[in-house]
Amino acid sequence: FFKQKTAYEIFISHAWKYGEQYTDLMDLLEKAPNFNFRNYSAPSDNPLKNLNNTDVKNKSEITSAIKRKIKPVNAVVVISGMYANNREWMEKEIEIAQEYSKPIIAVKPWGNTNVPTYIQNVSDVIVAWNTSSIVGAIREYSL
Repeated sequence: FFKQKTAYEIFISHAWKYGEQYTDLMDLLEKAPNFNFRNYSAPSDNPLKNLNNTDVKNKSEITSAIKRKIKPVNAVVVISGMYANNREWMEKEIEIAQEYSKPIIAVKPWGNTNVPTYIQNVSDVIVAWNTSSIVGAIREYSL
């Protein structure tokens, strides 16, 4: 029986007001067989922090904190359905991912057929909302 020993380190671009999609994606990844990962994103119960472990207060501090989160990861996963309403920060996360040459995996939310053009243009791959597609892309594209 094969057991993967190393974990994929991923950053999931998301918005707290769409926390259900984030939680659903985490559930898919956590239940995937023979797939270990470490999540570097900042869910609502663990907000972004400064280097001195205080809450971030402005755009510059948020950007720096996101850079620290993305720098060590193997891939950045973008839930593309959140893009329209969270454009500024998702674009910043994608820009940082590109700055660090991180692969960008776009996930089409369940039931969505369209992916915003911007996401199509910056993604290394676009996958459907199912465990095997998402995990397969993380395995294939991770650094």
